[in-house]
Amino acid sequence: MRLLVITDIHGKMEKVRKLTEALVGMDPDLILVAGDLTHFSGAERARKILEPLLSLGRPVLAVHGNCDGRDVPELLNGLGIGIHNRRAEIGGVGIVGIGGSNVTPFSTIWELTEDEIRGILERNYVDGDVILSHVPPKDTKADRVHMGHHVGSQALREFIEERGPPLVVCGHIHEARCVDRIGDTVVVNPGPLFRGHYAVIEFDEGDKRVKNAELARL
Repeated sequence: MRLLVITDIHGKMEKVRKLTEALVGMDPDLILVAGDLTHFSGAERARKILEPLLSLGRPVLAVHGNCDGRDVPELLNGLGIGIHNRRAEIGGVGIVGIGGSNVTPFSTIWELTEDEIRGILERNYVDGDVILSHVPPKDTKADRVHMGHHVGSQALREFIEERGPPLVVCGHIHEARCVDRIGDTVVVNPGPLFRGHYAVIEFDEGDKRVKNAELARL
């Protein structure tokens, strides 16, 4: 299964259009969107951002980010693509979603406690599932800010260490674009699409493992 992974669009419609043009011939099996479709805007803006992706006719699953408006999760659910605090299955691959972020110093729109993050995972995860989370796991390349501090979710980190999901897709920290590992778990932060970044992941749906993860740029 070929996964197209994007995150942190922050309302940049021109980047979404450019991405859809670049996808000609790629034919992804599933598009995963890891949040922050907008930059503190609501459902109307998010819908416009999603239209070029939905027009591709490929399955899309998404979570909201901490900078998405209060009505964005309802929009995603209404479109049948939202998986915050849910599990979906596409082509034999289960995906569990975590929207928003852990608590930040900035009091953004969607923030969760570590207990809430842990609860989402415990309620929804089935062995072998992919985790689609806006917030990255703590103490990885995916959660390190410019000053060097690690600001990801401790609960997500601990869950990965305990259960060993094959793949975690995340975003949130714009400067932390990477492919990293926690044990056998591959962690991919594709980098923000508003800067032209995305990733393509080849996932073996039978063996439930990542065959290849490649960071790309428009």
